[in-house]
Amino acid sequence: MSLLPNDLFYSRLPVNQIALRDLLTEEHLFYKVPENWLVVVTDVKNSTQAVQNGLHETVNLVATGCIVAVLNIAYKHNLLVPFFFGGDGATCIIPPSILKPVMQSLLIHQENTLKNFELDLRVGFVPVEDIYKRGFRLVISKFRSTSIFSIPVVLGDGLNYAEKVIKGEDHRLSIIKSDEENLDLDGMQCRWDRIAPPENYDEVISLLVIARHESEQGAAFQKVVNFLDEIYGTPDKRQPISVNKLKLKTTVTKLNLEMKVKFGHIRFLYLLYNRFMSLFGWYYFRTREGKSYLTSIVDLADTLVIDGRINTVISGTAAQRMALVEALDGLEKEGEIRYGLFVSNESVMSCYVPGADNAHIHFVDGAEGGYTKAAGVLKLKNRNS
Repeated sequence: MSLLPNDLFYSRLPVNQIALRDLLTEEHLFYKVPENWLVVVTDVKNSTQAVQNGLHETVNLVATGCIVAVLNIAYKHNLLVPFFFGGDGATCIIPPSILKPVMQSLLIHQENTLKNFELDLRVGFVPVEDIYKRGFRLVISKFRSTSIFSIPVVLGDGLNYAEKVIKGEDHRLSIIKSDEENLDLDGMQCRWDRIAPPENYDEVISLLVIARHESEQGAAFQKVVNFLDEIYGTPDKRQPISVNKLKLKTTVTKLNLEMKVKFGHIRFLYLLYNRFMSLFGWYYFRTREGKSYLTSIVDLADTLVIDGRINTVISGTAAQRMALVEALDGLEKEGEIRYGLFVSNESVMSCYVPGADNAHIHFVDGAEGGYTKAAGVLKLKNRNS
């Protein structure tokens, strides 16, 4: 497959190392996504009910699988693409050269999800050109969130529009699945037990924030980030993942879940191999190399997503949360934002660990469906406004 001229658009974007609050209002550091790129959206339908039925870890892993499927195809073609984890779904922005294999893979993932879990995974795409024609904005930047991890930052309401299109009941996918394509979820794992907050913290918050006025989005988000910094401290201080709270839990149940999402069925040899390897995990994580790996997990935890909204998972105290709620309520009353917040006692983590290098990524959500429940609070506010 040959690359088109702007397939490397995202790969070539500069990485900004300024403070996030400063980046959000520096319009010259954001670039329009090329018109011939596409927004791929996946979403577990009726995820709120699924979470209430105890399927929060399954929903999380299905959403993780959507990103892994796309990234494995992109990496195969030496491409980097922006992705956004939402707990019950995911969004990726891709060049046209990989559209067909991406959609083919996601359709297989959709079939496996329905067959194994009776969950309806919406899958679709919207051309960026259509987003612009409808008058929506979609600009992107890269932000260095840790010393070894950078994330895409999107402003504008373009991704929100694409999500509404895909969630529409009349949306139909026109691509016909080919038997020649396979679903590649290599590297996807869910081996970690629920993760308690770091020492001296007692809760985990899943927070979603939208700006009321798209034209003032950057400034509104800057205020929210300032509140997070002032109340909780720097991002590393509100990080919900810490080395001493990480515990492997490679149970048969957890491995069965992983295999059903990953392969669509149980593989006995895969189960046997991973159960065997888990016995050595306790020893490995006490070696120098193992301790280094655990530290990198914290650095590579994807706890902040900005996709035209702020989506973040943080840890802290009840007193800090009360101060944050008071500050956000003030912005909400002034008509600048709306937000949804859910409090849990733990976080959950699913992982993408490619075999080629150490560029692993760890997707974090609040326990009990944190993002999904925060989104439910936000939807209720929008409905009652």
